[in-house]
Amino acid sequence: QVQLVESGGGLVQPGGSLRLSCAASGTIFRISNMAWYRQAPGKQREWVARITVGAIVNYADSVKGRFTISRDNSKNMVYLQMTSLKPEDTAIYYCLLNRLPANENYWGQGTQVTVSA
Repeated sequence: QVQLVESGGGLVQPGGSLRLSCAASGTIFRISNMAWYRQAPGKQREWVARITVGAIVNYADSVKGRFTISRDNSKNMVYLQMTSLKPEDTAIYYCLLNRLPANENYWGQGTQVTVSA
């Protein structure tokens, strides 16, 4: 069973930075695509960023140029470096593991990010 544990959330002022981390258990991390999603109060969960097995990255337009996703296969970790944070970035951020080739998805429990003065 895959377990994902996010950390690094918190309260930050507009313009500030945070680095989220996601630790994955098990041995399938290296053959899995990883992604970050977020869900703001009263809104649907939305995709934020993705990094493939081959380290190809994609970003939602709303975070492009401000957020950076990365992975460390030696540590089973995926990161989301967030800069120039805005109040509209406030949300619970979730880590997703997409296991290949079965295309099975696993979610973490989420970490709260609040951007406020």
